[in-house]
Amino acid sequence: MLNFMRIIRPITAGISRLLLYIAGIGLVVMTLIVGWQVFGRYILNDSPSWSEPLSLHLMSWFIMLGAAVGVRESVHLGLDVVRYMMPPAIQKAMDLISLGLIILFGIGMTYYSVLLSTGTWSATIPVLGWPGGVDFFPMIAGGVMISVFALERFIDVAVGEEIAADVLVQEAA
Repeated sequence: MLNFMRIIRPITAGISRLLLYIAGIGLVVMTLIVGWQVFGRYILNDSPSWSEPLSLHLMSWFIMLGAAVGVRESVHLGLDVVRYMMPPAIQKAMDLISLGLIILFGIGMTYYSVLLSTGTWSATIPVLGWPGGVDFFPMIAGGVMISVFALERFIDVAVGEEIAADVLVQEAA
């Protein structure tokens, strides 16, 4: 299992880095769109109607992709005070339970987002002309990646491979 994880880890690191770049580009594009909306509203006196729904859609993408990267790099919020007070065996059990719940959360988010997407596909986002189900694509992708990254960390903890979050964050920097 350790050899398998050593093969997989660079792949998931590359995916994580790609998702981080996509999220960053989405943030910049959303900022430009909102800037154009403000310029259109106050300078041109003609606010573009497509800017708000498109910027909200982009925001969904960079939030969900960023959350998935946060799971992989273990930089999400957590209350670790009780964990650090426990013996190492209990810490490991707590980590496995926590990561198992994150995996289930990601799977559930993916499943229910697919249901929402298919259920709203026939509706149309009026200004953009897209099917309504497109709004749930970020949640589907985010749920899949949260599950994959949490599973990677779950296996690392289960086999005793110590990959510190600080090391992963430094790799990305």
